[in-house]
Amino acid sequence: MAAAKPARAWQRMLSGRRLDLLDPTPFDIEIDDIAHGLAFVARWNGQTRGDFAYSVAEHSLLVEEILARQNPGIAPLWRLAALLHDAPEYVIGDMISPVKAAIGPDYSELDRRLTAAVHIRFGLPAVLPAAIKRAIKAADKVSAWMEATEIAGFARPEADRLFGKPDPLILRGLEIVLRPPVQVRADFTARHAALLAAIDGQTISSSTDLPA
Repeated sequence: MAAAKPARAWQRMLSGRRLDLLDPTPFDIEIDDIAHGLAFVARWNGQTRGDFAYSVAEHSLLVEEILARQNPGIAPLWRLAALLHDAPEYVIGDMISPVKAAIGPDYSELDRRLTAAVHIRFGLPAVLPAAIKRAIKAADKVSAWMEATEIAGFARPEADRLFGKPDPLILRGLEIVLRPPVQVRADFTARHAALLAAIDGQTISSSTDLPA
């Protein structure tokens, strides 16, 4: 009996790269692919108000801004980490937390491998320092609170309970504006380039560069 043909585990990107989802390498990761994919992946399973989906790319831009507001003076390297914190979703999609819990450790392992490859591709540590991960998670929760109350139909008391009540000073001047994917894709790519330019010539500090 002939051996079964192994299942295809790679995806062809618009750049022409073929990314192996089970064994991703930094060489097959391009920012244009990430920006394009994330701009078309909807947060909240698309259950948001408005004429456009609220994309993971838009969410990532917001998280990066919130991180900087919560941590004045934080190094651009870690702002880049915030921008890319959901980068694996350009190939595995954005699953809401209950679905991730139902899938179990397999999803987490896939996410971990893709995250490490993305980080190495753009000069970040494969595994972020614990303090940076906590800071990005804190910014992510503020973003989730904003999204929940502004476009996902949550009442504020419910959002406070699920995501924590954010500091009003951090929210000042921030708003969620739903835009066409092409605009979000361009802004994500431009922000990535700006952060790389800011990082250029720097070395990774032995500390987290988080303000005290």
